[in-house]
Amino acid sequence: MLVTGVTGFVGQILAAQLREHGARVSGVATQATPVEGVDVHEHDLRRHPLDIDGVDDVVHLAGLAAVGPSFDDPQLYISSNSAMMTNIGEPILNSSQDCRVLVVSSGAVYGAGDGAPLAEETSLSFGSPYAVSKALVENQAAYYRARGLSMTVARPFNHIGPGQREGFIVPDLAQKLCDLEPGEVLRAGSLDAQRDYTDVREVAAAYVRLLECETPRHAVYNVASGVSRSGWDVLDQLVEVMGIPRPEVEVTEARALDPSVVTGDATRLREETSWEPEIAFETSISDFVASM
Repeated sequence: MLVTGVTGFVGQILAAQLREHGARVSGVATQATPVEGVDVHEHDLRRHPLDIDGVDDVVHLAGLAAVGPSFDDPQLYISSNSAMMTNIGEPILNSSQDCRVLVVSSGAVYGAGDGAPLAEETSLSFGSPYAVSKALVENQAAYYRARGLSMTVARPFNHIGPGQREGFIVPDLAQKLCDLEPGEVLRAGSLDAQRDYTDVREVAAAYVRLLECETPRHAVYNVASGVSRSGWDVLDQLVEVMGIPRPEVEVTEARALDPSVVTGDATRLREETSWEPEIAFETSISDFVASM
């Protein structure tokens, strides 16, 4: 089992869960920082093909993942994420190995919809260069699938949980709260948007379930809790866990294309794999704060 981006937020947790299921795990990352029990190799997947010699399964997690920065350098996101997919698909295509690939995309490819839960059949809508890059990666996976490769796409919605790095709402708000002086105003982007947050440990468990399906019935699977919460909900839970009063908030302008409500429908995943998220939102926030 090889995991790209194994040193990242999801990668380390996924690797631990795979090892608990008896898998021998190796991985690649741009910097080969240690991951317990994993043979990590330094490899720039944007520039060099993946060495798939002896590999039977690949989980492709690597990629530029933060939505906000994608607006600042859209071509970097599109080029980088697409190149990584090419450098996975081509080596497998040109080999005689039977290698399955789980390609991790994003629920961001849907946009907002009409407020109803977003299922896999929902039309895609691109509200950020990040979403464009992920839709491109999915199309590449479909191309390789048409060429006879085993490519399954997972569309996880927003992740939260212990160990998450800056660039996402929970760690960013938590750090701002830590840095605030008493009585100081908290400056943040719009907190009105509602997102579907799933604990990272549950997301990793969903990937394990999909890998256990020898012949998945579908090409694409959502990974989502089915419940949306606003940034205000995140802030309220953070201040409760941290034991501080909620500060006055000065909201900066929201991104024009940000959808107001995003809720995922993971019925397909639940019915086919019996996956069911069990970690409460409050627990995810509490465990994140404890991990800071």
